[in-house]
Amino acid sequence: MSEGPLRVLVVDDQQLVREGLTALLELTDGVTVVGAAGDGARALDLVADRKPDVVLMDLRMPVLDGVRATGLIRERFPDVAVVVLTTYADEESIAGALAAGACGYLTKDAGRAEIGMALRAAVTGHAVFDPVVSARLVDALTRPAQPPTRDRLPDGLTQREAEVLGHLAQGRTNGEIAAALFVAETTVKTHINNAFAKIGARNRVEAARYATRHRLG
Repeated sequence: MSEGPLRVLVVDDQQLVREGLTALLELTDGVTVVGAAGDGARALDLVADRKPDVVLMDLRMPVLDGVRATGLIRERFPDVAVVVLTTYADEESIAGALAAGACGYLTKDAGRAEIGMALRAAVTGHAVFDPVVSARLVDALTRPAQPPTRDRLPDGLTQREAEVLGHLAQGRTNGEIAAALFVAETTVKTHINNAFAKIGARNRVEAARYATRHRLG
């Protein structure tokens, strides 16, 4: 963290929201806004140029969304923390953001004090979550895991690949599977590609039939 005030970059695709957050944060003791971006690509440029301590990141944006932008920021600038501030509190969004490296997740119902606390916590390696987000995390972590369907899975499938195929057989989208397993959607795509290669499936229909036949669902 830099000396002096906490340096914050605001990222949101709505100009009114950006301006509102900037004004709000400028009224927060010990915080200075070093820039604002309307999409993830512009945020990456500003992180390199303005060197913030923490980025306050929206999720649903054009050009480059908040999850991918968070992952790239954490990869290229590991000393820069990211706190998500978004309208969405579904499991898929939460899982994607945290898997990408976000340290803190708030909804836009959060007030100035809560946002300030989350930003300060993030730069010290601590996470702050909105109460709604915390409840969803607890639910996901305490949800009973599905028992393995077989001691030995067919065709060299891993347990996770079998679980993904089981969800796929139930007609779930990649996003729904990611939310159910509390992983990023990109991780689900990787498991699907690996499973397809192992079982010789050319599409989701063939994979679903395979999963049903082998009782993976």
